[in-house]
Amino acid sequence: MKVLLTRPEGRNQSMVDALNERGIAHWVTPLLCVQAMPPIVTNTATAHPLANADMIICISANAVTFADDALTAADPQTKTWPQAQYFAVGHATWEALDKLDICALEAPDDCQQTEGLLTLAPLQHIQGKKITIIRGVGGREALAEQLAKRGANVRYWEVYQRACPPLDGRHIAQQWQRSGIDTIVITSGETLDNLINLVPKELFAWLRACHIIVPSHRVEAQARSFGITQVTNANAANNKAVLNALKL
Repeated sequence: MKVLLTRPEGRNQSMVDALNERGIAHWVTPLLCVQAMPPIVTNTATAHPLANADMIICISANAVTFADDALTAADPQTKTWPQAQYFAVGHATWEALDKLDICALEAPDDCQQTEGLLTLAPLQHIQGKKITIIRGVGGREALAEQLAKRGANVRYWEVYQRACPPLDGRHIAQQWQRSGIDTIVITSGETLDNLINLVPKELFAWLRACHIIVPSHRVEAQARSFGITQVTNANAANNKAVLNALKL
């Protein structure tokens, strides 16, 4: 087994360490980069997305980091996160909030995604609650839809946008193939899209022969729609879930 790790720059080291401990060969190529969104300009007519929120849901560790940076830039002297009930979709997101001394509930270990988060007791009876979802541009529409169906007033604060790093797709895919990559860890739908767009058609047979680890049923379905059949749903994007999916 030789594993390709694809998280954004700076987000792969803990998995690298885990694979090194187990003697598993690997290659790191970030297939997603994130960039901060322009700061929000508010006035009396347009309140900040966190204003008066009863509940705040953070989609990812990036959401926490970029939101904290935005709050600091807006008011460096008195930057504070508002008083609210906080939720994290995954454990890495929970850890990012914990580092800011923000107490949050996270989705269950066996389902660290939208479906798992929606099972939490505080999110069952939310008629009239004001909920802000902090996220990147796009994504988690199903979460907002389900919360709205339960009677919540849902809004977004989009604090970052995703892009594909500048890579020569043919060159990098040939390197992966020559180096013996046979397992690819994908932690988001956007990362999978970037992988599919990078690999040239003549190398799709190699890609389809690879074992693809994905974080959710949604991304599993997305992979299968591209003709990839060797797909394992880890049910989360954290290291423990990925290592379990790799049977390590």
